[in-house]
Amino acid sequence: MKRAFLQMAAAFLAAVLLFPCRAEAISARSAILLDAATGRVLYEQDADCRSLIASTTKIMTALVVCEQCNVLDRMKIPKEAVGIEGSSMYLKEGEVLALQELLYGLMLSSGNDAAVALAIYCAGTVEGFAGLMNDKARMLGMKNTHFVNPNGLDAPDHYSTARDLAVLAAYAMENPVFRTTVSAKTVSLPGRSLKNHNRLLWMVDGADGVKTGYTKAAGRILVSSAIREGRRLVAVTIHDGNDWEDHKVLLEDGFSRYRVRTVVRKGQVLGQVEVEGGQEGTVPLLAAEEFSCSLTEEEQPEILFSPPGFVYAPVAEGQNAGMANVMLDGKPMGRIPMVYGQTVERKQEEKKRFWMFFWKEET
Repeated sequence: MKRAFLQMAAAFLAAVLLFPCRAEAISARSAILLDAATGRVLYEQDADCRSLIASTTKIMTALVVCEQCNVLDRMKIPKEAVGIEGSSMYLKEGEVLALQELLYGLMLSSGNDAAVALAIYCAGTVEGFAGLMNDKARMLGMKNTHFVNPNGLDAPDHYSTARDLAVLAAYAMENPVFRTTVSAKTVSLPGRSLKNHNRLLWMVDGADGVKTGYTKAAGRILVSSAIREGRRLVAVTIHDGNDWEDHKVLLEDGFSRYRVRTVVRKGQVLGQVEVEGGQEGTVPLLAAEEFSCSLTEEEQPEILFSPPGFVYAPVAEGQNAGMANVMLDGKPMGRIPMVYGQTVERKQEEKKRFWMFFWKEET
């Protein structure tokens, strides 16, 4: 699953698929709406502008902890994690909590102290943990992102973009521990009662994540996720004073106007190519895998490819036959590997009969 996601993310980051959404009045400086399953961008607005990202940083913090640590482990809170400025779950030096409890404090209450505690447990130091965060960002192809701390407190070299945050959130929501954490509306812990700051969990049908963020310099930042009928959309807005309503508009528009449709089925004949020196004159080209994407009812993609003028026999059924491109209004949507649909053997030269060696033509 991770490999499939990374292939999708690479295609998404390499070739932006920009198609208009009806979100005509988004007030954010930067915004994006992503179909997480197909990688299609349904809406974007200055999505590659580097910005401070405040507590949406904690998406990466939680993801790294979920992947690197056993969240059932318990830790004693060090003094370095107590009294951190900004939002807090009010940790006390020496108290013992499970990592999962700290994750709830991190993602529901946006605890900057929980972020430091988790970073120290996972990597030994905040600086070391920031290195793990940047390693993960590189692995996900987040080219316009850099972290220097686990909580998102403003720093000159701490930034990301709406596009990178969308890729991160879509990937993180595949992790069941992460997903369970960010979708919780309220959690009761010993001595603490936590309520999720993400209002969309109550406002939007299917909303299940992911994180709010705010500092005076960064403005209001929101990363959200919603799933309906197995289809997940991720929205990101940066520096948006009307983020709750903007996300509601983006998500509702994405679900109402777009449906995942199968464009090509595995084994579908896409064309044919001539075979030179073969027992058959042509060989069919088949789609090696299914291709689906989010489309409106009006959109009709094209399948284009440039086959060679011919191929030499022999050709083996299932052998790689190149790639086909899925295009919509002249823009690339994806690529489909092709294979040959049958085996074509080489023509056998007609064997001369034995008596022909002794026959001499009369003159």
